[in-house]
Amino acid sequence: MAHIKFLTLFLSITIFVSITLPANSASSDLDKRFLECFSLKYPNSSTAEVVLTKNSTSYESLLQSSIRNLRFLGSSIPKPDIIVAPKEQSHIQVAILCSRLLGMQVRVRSGGHDYEGLSYASDSDDVPFLIIDLINLRSINIDMEEESAWVEAGATLGELYYSIAKTSNVHGFPAGSCPTVGVGGHLSGGGFGTIFRKYGLAADQVIDARMVDANGRILNRTLMRDDLFWAIRGGGGSSFGVITAWKVKLVQVPETVTIFNVPNTLDKDNAVATTNLFLKWQTIADKVPKELFLHSVMSVTNSSYGGKTVQISFTGLYLGTAENLLPLMQNKFSELDLHYVNFTEMSWIQSVLYFAGYSINDPLEVLLLRNQTSQSFKAKSDYVTEAIPKEGLEGLWNMLLEEKNPILILTPYGGRMSEISGTETPFPHRNGSIYGIQYLIYWDSNEETEKHVDWMRRVYEYMRAYVSKGPRAAYLNYRDLDLGINRDNTTYEEAKSWGLKYFKFNFEKLARIKAQVDPANFFRNQQSIPPFN
Repeated sequence: MAHIKFLTLFLSITIFVSITLPANSASSDLDKRFLECFSLKYPNSSTAEVVLTKNSTSYESLLQSSIRNLRFLGSSIPKPDIIVAPKEQSHIQVAILCSRLLGMQVRVRSGGHDYEGLSYASDSDDVPFLIIDLINLRSINIDMEEESAWVEAGATLGELYYSIAKTSNVHGFPAGSCPTVGVGGHLSGGGFGTIFRKYGLAADQVIDARMVDANGRILNRTLMRDDLFWAIRGGGGSSFGVITAWKVKLVQVPETVTIFNVPNTLDKDNAVATTNLFLKWQTIADKVPKELFLHSVMSVTNSSYGGKTVQISFTGLYLGTAENLLPLMQNKFSELDLHYVNFTEMSWIQSVLYFAGYSINDPLEVLLLRNQTSQSFKAKSDYVTEAIPKEGLEGLWNMLLEEKNPILILTPYGGRMSEISGTETPFPHRNGSIYGIQYLIYWDSNEETEKHVDWMRRVYEYMRAYVSKGPRAAYLNYRDLDLGINRDNTTYEEAKSWGLKYFKFNFEKLARIKAQVDPANFFRNQQSIPPFN
């Protein structure tokens, strides 16, 4: 019965558009036609809160509310003709059907953290597009008996963590550290965080999902079948449809976890010791017990001798007590010279606060804050499969000193990540990766963009000799359009320039699934997966 009603709606919308829409309609006329098309499903209710045109009073505030990279807030960046803020799945169905028939592209935004703005920006003024903004779809329903949760895609990681903590002090979820990241995009790209060495990726915990496909059909795991369910757990959901909700397994965490942070600099009296610490870190970070997450962060700070120097911090999260952590560190990394005074015991949710940059004594409600001040930035990623030699590191550190606010976050793999096959999900960076690198540079004025992006590209080129090869791997959730972009009618062979870097041996399978579920390539952007041809 539901299928018949949906088919009737589709036919009525098709007839409406074919009769009323003239060729080459202007943008304002397109807005009007979309509103009229949308009203075919909802004739007796106002669409003003769901469909926003550029003339809507709340259009600009909603558009800017989830723009996390101010590079894409400039006047030269094409803005969506329409923003759809659905309050139910049927709003998404109708939005997809109307946009298809009106020749509009679709962008899907859950938290707005796409590093290259692909969830809310376009690279062309020539093609009209709309955003489906999932901000109103963020309910979280936790089932402690089953140790699972249904999480709508518009919820943030902070909202998920908060809901778990309010329900249980011995459960958690292995996802990212930034609480404003949207659940929809994070899980569809893989999603790792401070406890993924113990439990695997966020996507590894997905046991069901709901989505709307290019034909406007609502699918769950059973209806989408194994191939599509595989693809959306690490292959990027926006290539295949609109993910509206995930069902995830929660993981059991101890009542007490332990944190430590040891910053060191490369000032001349510390340079040799700090260099040796990092060289040792490279040899043990992926091999320590999976309960220990020990990452390293490189940045620039003031030197005690004047000028600037590189700082290297070693920060650890241990799923257990300080009493058990101390002998482990003395055995595996005695050079850090850790003592009980260096450790802070806390709950898992307090560790979430810590890695999000809050005080562990802050109220948990800070995790619910969605709109936070952003800057312009550029990011890239790499995977290291062999330890970087001293001379390679010294060259990197010299380049860091050229910038004011560079950050390199080095995330150790191993543990549970080495136990899961690289083909289990589209995320292929499993066994063999010592650590991943996220390169970040922030700046305040978009007039400085070219200078900082050029620096980032030079660092990335310098690192070519020291990172993974054949292909040089990258992480989808740290999207980087420098790797390659789609043009009109990009083929699978052409898209391999960037696709193999993100997905390696899984890219062809993703393209074949795309050809099955969206052969017309309706869901597309500068780095969407093309249909296999």
